[in-house]
Amino acid sequence: MQPADSSRSGMLAALREADIDRYLSLLLMPDAVRNDLLALFLFNTEIASIRDRIREALPGEVRLQWWRDVLYGQRDSEARAHPVASALVEVIERRAMPVAPLIAMCDARVFDLYDDPMPDRTSYEGYAGETASALLQMSAFLIDPDASTLSATASGHAGVAQAVAGHLLMLPISQARGQVFIPGDLLAATGLDREAFLVGTETERVTNAVRAFAGFGREHLDKARRALTGVPASARPAYLPVALAESVFARAEREGAGCLSTSVRLPQWRRQWQLWSAARRGSI
Repeated sequence: MQPADSSRSGMLAALREADIDRYLSLLLMPDAVRNDLLALFLFNTEIASIRDRIREALPGEVRLQWWRDVLYGQRDSEARAHPVASALVEVIERRAMPVAPLIAMCDARVFDLYDDPMPDRTSYEGYAGETASALLQMSAFLIDPDASTLSATASGHAGVAQAVAGHLLMLPISQARGQVFIPGDLLAATGLDREAFLVGTETERVTNAVRAFAGFGREHLDKARRALTGVPASARPAYLPVALAESVFARAEREGAGCLSTSVRLPQWRRQWQLWSAARRGSI
């Protein structure tokens, strides 16, 4: 069952407001699966933005548990009354979409609710694997279930690259909150710890940390591109949002410590051009 036109329009508007880059990517993805992808993307925005809507961690944990219950089928009546939950459950049932990765996404998002530092690159890769990478892999599944069996490696590396780009874009916000997503081993290598990075007065060291983080993202982007050569073309549209990562890395490397106060996001028209070009090439 597809959502009514009015419901779909409302959901598209919600995605455009919450995550315009995935909205723009969605418009370039196969029309036959756009409604399914829309439900998945909105689920991601729901759990990724919980920190923005709370003042204390406990209400956020409660909200994440609500989503877990929905995925476990324990809140049917509430899910039917929630447009995103209703659409997601319908997609899961109709497409036989695996639920375990979605529950793991909820589990990983608990980290967002607190100000604990990211210990090291291995921990970051695990976090990104259960959030951004899982979303890419589920997108590939919805676009082409058979082809998605060959895309796990590409999803893993692409998700880390996309997560790094996202956290570079969020540096002014996360710093204001007291959050540091740059792995602790990268900070230590540049002579910083969490507190010194948040203060941001050691400009040269902060610049080195930002550049090291961007370089970490580039490494995974390069690996993702190599892995994507083995993924059937039918599934590659799932990776369109990752096409924006390289420009974020480049601007972050130029800005350095300036990323703490200045957004490194390109103007929308340039992001649209990058996405359209990537769709034409069939690569990121």
